[in-house]
Amino acid sequence: MAARQPFTDLDTADEAVRSTCDDATTCKRYATSKGYWTDPYVQYFVRSVGERKAPEINRGYYARVQGMNHLLDAFLRKTKCDCQIVNLGAGLDTTFWRLKDENLMPRKYFEVDFPMIKHNLVTKPPLSKPLIETHSTDSLLLDGHSLDSDRYCIIGADLRDIPGLDDKLKKFHLNPELPTLFLSECVLVYMTPDQSSKLVNWASVTFHTAMFVNYEQVNMLDRFGQVMIENLQRRQCNLAGVEVCQSLETQKERFLKTGWENADALDMMTVYSVIPQDDVARIERLEFLDEKELLQQLLQHYSICWATKDKLKLGTYGLEYCHKVYF
Repeated sequence: MAARQPFTDLDTADEAVRSTCDDATTCKRYATSKGYWTDPYVQYFVRSVGERKAPEINRGYYARVQGMNHLLDAFLRKTKCDCQIVNLGAGLDTTFWRLKDENLMPRKYFEVDFPMIKHNLVTKPPLSKPLIETHSTDSLLLDGHSLDSDRYCIIGADLRDIPGLDDKLKKFHLNPELPTLFLSECVLVYMTPDQSSKLVNWASVTFHTAMFVNYEQVNMLDRFGQVMIENLQRRQCNLAGVEVCQSLETQKERFLKTGWENADALDMMTVYSVIPQDDVARIERLEFLDEKELLQQLLQHYSICWATKDKLKLGTYGLEYCHKVYF
């Protein structure tokens, strides 16, 4: 029997990145328990609400979920759901089930993440319970790292391995002729700039009508950003791609230099200000926030960047955030 290979620095770094998946899901579980938004499925992934999270963290996750959902839903409506979605670094995300409940299903929904994360998702109860129930009437292909049905596919893959990623997506019938939406949340920042550029370039070259929506850090050169980096480094979590997170302009440049026709970006403070204010008022009544300046700093250090290609002239460039068109 072959000797077990020793752990490398890359293994340690990857394990630290995988742990952020659990952190994000735990935060979402707590925020939904407080009523920030409704998610009946997150309980399958985090059974306990866990320890209290600070109000600014809950509001930050609220803005993140609302902002990402706005662009996702707008793309689905623009394409009349005749499209496919690829969630890169999906972790334990529950978007698929929300779309199913709201009758906003694309032709097919793909989730991609580290094989170990997807292995746990498809094999371990109670995580596997909603998957099996959801697809009880579909033809279902299930193995240790993947699940495939007519409308939903889970793939274990390393996003840094573009040929391997491409092969697996083709195996499960990703269609390059369909309008395609790529989602990533705090994923590209854990890849080197060269690795993330190759990934977004592959997406732009492979799909002629597509949109890429990326949520991650921004404005990381100031003191607040440096403290964020130091806190993650203490957990052995290195932001290998932080160079691209200098500003909204550097976020957009990553896409414009890799074949995307248009790109735009907003920090989350701006997104928070254009979310329907009646709902913002509702969630702000849920918990008292003592340090509003801390919330502002936090939101100013995250952003949503979206890039588009539009060969089919669907008008996807009309998906901008602004006070006049939001919702």
